[in-house]
Amino acid sequence: MADREEDEELQMALRMSLQGSPPAQPEPKRSKPPPPVAESPEAEARRKQRELMAAAAEKRLRATALPAAVSVARSSPPPSPPQPAVVEPPPAPEVSKEEKVEPEPEPEPTGVSMEEDKEGEEEEEGEELPPDVAEKLWAMVFGGGVSKAVLAQWTNQGIRFSSDPETTMGLVQHEGGPCGVLATVQAYVLKYLLFFSDDLSNPEISSPLYTLGQRRFYQSSFSAGDDFSSLTDDRKTRALVHAMVEILFLCGTGKRAVVASIACINRGKTDAVLEGLSVESAMDLQKVLRTSTFTSRKDAFDILLANIPLFQSRLGAMLFLISALLSRGLEYIQEDRDDPSQPLVTAPFGHASQEIVNLLLCGEAVPNVFDGKMDLGGGMSLKGIPNNVEVGFLTLLESLNLCKVGQYLKCPKWPIWVVGSESHYTVLFALNPNVQEENELEERESRIRRAFDAQDQSGGGGFISVEGFQQVLRDTDINFPSDKLEDLCNAGIIVWSEFWQALLQLDKRAGGMKDPTGLMGKKQFTIFHFNGIAKSVLNGNAGAGGSVPIQRPRLCKLNVTVPPRWTQDEYLADVVNASTSGSKDDSILSLAPPVQTSQHAPLVDCIRTRWPRAVCSWAGDVPSIV
Repeated sequence: MADREEDEELQMALRMSLQGSPPAQPEPKRSKPPPPVAESPEAEARRKQRELMAAAAEKRLRATALPAAVSVARSSPPPSPPQPAVVEPPPAPEVSKEEKVEPEPEPEPTGVSMEEDKEGEEEEEGEELPPDVAEKLWAMVFGGGVSKAVLAQWTNQGIRFSSDPETTMGLVQHEGGPCGVLATVQAYVLKYLLFFSDDLSNPEISSPLYTLGQRRFYQSSFSAGDDFSSLTDDRKTRALVHAMVEILFLCGTGKRAVVASIACINRGKTDAVLEGLSVESAMDLQKVLRTSTFTSRKDAFDILLANIPLFQSRLGAMLFLISALLSRGLEYIQEDRDDPSQPLVTAPFGHASQEIVNLLLCGEAVPNVFDGKMDLGGGMSLKGIPNNVEVGFLTLLESLNLCKVGQYLKCPKWPIWVVGSESHYTVLFALNPNVQEENELEERESRIRRAFDAQDQSGGGGFISVEGFQQVLRDTDINFPSDKLEDLCNAGIIVWSEFWQALLQLDKRAGGMKDPTGLMGKKQFTIFHFNGIAKSVLNGNAGAGGSVPIQRPRLCKLNVTVPPRWTQDEYLADVVNASTSGSKDDSILSLAPPVQTSQHAPLVDCIRTRWPRAVCSWAGDVPSIV
């Protein structure tokens, strides 16, 4: 009888140890065991053993969820091991009948703990985009009938640096469409790598006041270095984040930046989450897109730095474009554009439009590259670049007389330019801001050109009315002889090329560009061109079993000489006169540029839109802008 009481007390202790409720909560009711008088000793032993085995099984099931209860259970005397000869495995229905309990909380899943789940919810930052806004955003970027090929370009391009030591400062492009985004971000990255390399740990260096002070320092001090292979990953990453912060706040008029991200992205697990993620419609985008708005540059810097793996992922370029559009505001984007009915990603090849490039350069999605607005009359106007920019823009289309780039983009605050061709964007940059400094006559030419462009209502055609011409003469203090003035005005319009030829023949004391002293001089400097495209291309000469080469990003160093500002005829005449005079004085010949091997490529035509008559040379492969 005493043994039976001890077994019952042991059984009761084990049952109490398995209760996860606080002490004040009553123990769940259990069915009473059958009266002992009705059982044989063998049946009683089997019943007790079944109860002990059921309690042990319940204990193991709840051990993970109730560690405190397990600790208490271990403090109780352990039960005696069962005897195989006596104990028989109880049938499941019988155990359920005798161990019937009240419902208790379900045990936690073994895969994810509550703490991990809570951490995941905290990392899922940002707000969902309303469905109607997502539809508007998608239509604005891609239009209504975007092809899968174009979507593949924009959903498979990250913002990543080259692994090649020679081009390690450059962003690699694998797809054709997003080059406008990558090249513009690249231009800002170079600004920070070249001219702010010692201050990359300061999250406030993208502010306008800090930038102004740094520019004055470099213009009066020294140029940046070109040892790109020594750049560390940390410096490159911070330069990239600074570039992104500056662009987003520029789009947000300096007041805010909106950062787009993907839901359920845990740091360090970006690739795993994005694997298999498809974004082929506005609905797909709305489901996964999250946005966060920042008014502090430091806060924006910190979140972008923490989430940089997401922007390096295959959705990086598209997410940054969305961030810029939302920072500006979709309503303002449509107001900036001349034709808001067209998508920003152009069909059929999915290239970034000039509006995207201009948005990242000046903060407004204007479609043109001239300065300010062009009044067309009748209350209509075309929108151009509104003010000075940090990094500029040059285009091959200007050399083909298809557009006119204004001084805001040609003369940026830093010597860095995005270069546009018919189908691609690359980057041109110098290490010394002094390449943009002008002497007295260069400044005068720029002033005259700005005055002429202000009266040009032809959309960059390069001609103005007689009334506009008279205004230019007044604004620039130019005094033509009456006969020359009459010749220029006879046709009823004044063309820039004819006006410029007349200025070259007019003495600078009368407001012209002719310098009787011959001291106009020349410029010589070095400039670099970076093309980030790194596509796999077929080798047409490869035979059976031949390898398919991969085109690496390319960096080309060019030597540029800008000759004196006289016409070619004047230059040749001066050389002939000096050589036939027999003079021992070499001062006249020394004014001419030294004999130099001139090389030509479409990039040279782009450079000449910024530095007319520039002569360029380089070593190695021809620099490519496609």
